[in-house]
Amino acid sequence: MNNRIVLSAALAAAFFLTACAGAVKIARINQDPSHYYKRTVRVDGTVTTSVGVLGTGGYQIEDETGKIYVLSRTGVPSSGSRVSVTGSVIGGAQILGASLGTAIREEHHTVR
Repeated sequence: MNNRIVLSAALAAAFFLTACAGAVKIARINQDPSHYYKRTVRVDGTVTTSVGVLGTGGYQIEDETGKIYVLSRTGVPSSGSRVSVTGSVIGGAQILGASLGTAIREEHHTVR
């Protein structure tokens, strides 16, 4: 009986810790983009540049380890905004004909 309680508690703790996974540092994505390719990640940072037209566009965010571009279909935050971005990592991204390399296709962002 005690083994079941311990096992249940351990499984619940593992599930909770997995669900609350923290943000990935941008440098980790840039150092090994193939590891994160098509995976959903969360990054936190400050918007350094943004371009938006009719609710779509892109912006670049920066944390203490590096910078990465984010492609958005839900609007772009203004420069200087602190954001938390969730999305999937893609390669070969382009905005306005300029190749960006590795980027994040945003699922959603939160301005903090």
